[in-house]
Order: sequence, then C-alpha cells, then structure tokens
Amino acid sequence: MAQRAYDRLKLHLAKEFCELPHMSYPKDAPTYIPKDQFVNYLDNYINCFNIHPRYHTAIESSMYDEDKQCWAIVARDMVTSMVIRYKARFLVVASGENSAENIPMIHGLNSFPGEVTHSSKYKSGATYSGKNVLVVGCGNSGMEIAYDLASHGANTSIVVRSPVHVMTKELIRLGMTFIQYLPVNMVDAFLVTTSNFVFGDLSRYGIVRPKIGPLPLMSNIGRSAIIDVGTIDLIKKGMIEVLGCISKIKGNIVEFEGRKERAFDAIVFAT
Repeated sequence: MAQRAYDRLKLHLAKEFCELPHMSYPKDAPTYIPKDQFVNYLDNYINCFNIHPRYHTAIESSMYDEDKQCWAIVARDMVTSMVIRYKARFLVVASGENSAENIPMIHGLNSFPGEVTHSSKYKSGATYSGKNVLVVGCGNSGMEIAYDLASHGANTSIVVRSPVHVMTKELIRLGMTFIQYLPVNMVDAFLVTTSNFVFGDLSRYGIVRPKIGPLPLMSNIGRSAIIDVGTIDLIKKGMIEVLGCISKIKGNIVEFEGRKERAFDAIVFAT
C-alpha cells in the first residue's frame, strides 16, 4: 500500500476516526497520521490479534446458505490458481472505492509526447521542477498532487470539471464530531457556512460549490468534499491554474472548453 502512495500523503481524517477496534494509536501520534506510520499501525494490529491476511487472493463468488446460516465463499489464489473455499458466519466487503486507476479516453492523448502517469504511480513533484504539468481530476488526490507539484517548482494546472465542496481538515473533524450529537441538516449547514467564511467565493477561480451540502452529497452519490492541504491558497496566488474540461490533445498542446490552449510537458491523471 505504501508503495502506491505519494511521498507527502497523510490520512485526511483525524486519528480518532481511523482506529481499528481495541487498539488505539500511541498517545504521541500526530492528529493526522503519515502513510508510513499508518502502515506500521496495520502491521502491529495484525501481529497483536494474530490475523492472517490472504494476499494475492480473489473472491470469485459468495452465497448465503439459509439452511446453515453462513456464507459459502469461493476464492482463488492468483499465484497458484488454487481454488479455496471458506465458510463464515459473517462477510464484510471492504474493497475500497477509489483504488482502481482510470485514465479516460481523450481524443489525441496518444499523440502527447510527454510523460503520462496516473496518481497511483505518482511519488513526488521533485522530478517535475520547472516543467509544465497538468493534473486531471480535482478529488483529494488531484488537489494534493497539484499542491505538491507547485511546491516543487512545477508550473501547475488542474482540471476541475464538476462542482466541489472544499473543507479544512479541522472543519471535517468538527463535522464528524458534531454529527454524533446534532441533526445532519444542522451539521451540513454549519460546514457550508464555515467553509464559505474560510475560503470565500471560489467561483472566480473556477471552483463552483455544489447546490446541495457535503453530507447529503456524500450520502446520495458518494462524492467526498475536498480537504484542502494548501492548494486553494496557491490557486488564489496564481501558482496553480484551474482549467475546465479537456476538448482534445494535439501533440503537447491541450485544448480546453472555450478553445483555451496550453502546452504541457507531463499529465498526471488523478481519476
């Protein structure tokens, strides 16, 4: 997992919301856990509770046996091709929602002479210093990669195609705490109002807020709010340019909606 994450990555949620049962983080752990420390926490958890992960194993089918009141699961070892059968009282599906990389089909992408990479393979902006780099995708990974690139001296642009909510880590932490005691609509209104106070009107920079709040948006369509790591400040300072949808690519020239054109040396897909 750590090998697939960029160098500066930390958990976006406070540590109290990212603990597994019966084992807390050390008292001196930072509020937002760095990736390597999180991996160590998982390893320690496995050792502490004598858990035996089955790596390189794919689930082929799962059916609930009403008579025996248990799950019948068929898996396959992807290294040996051996079929493994399990029976379990409970089945938990925790396969993630953002792990599969997706590079969209864009007219002319195959003509682009520069580097094309996906965020799952991105490590650091250090190798892009002085280059013109386009980040496609404005989720949390895309926004943080844009910040990392700009911080390392890359001339950075980011494609923002859809309306997004932007929050701070602290605001999300408050919201997740309040939701345990207050109605959802009250917490949602608090998040929107406070975010607007913190960041101001971002539409002038090409970032539009959705018409519904961050909590129902997450509940209805699974779209998370952006947790800002400093990207918005760099956008306001002009160090990161926000661009619209890509129309086509011809060589190193990318054309955006409105016939706006820019030349790039590299494209990072955070999609």
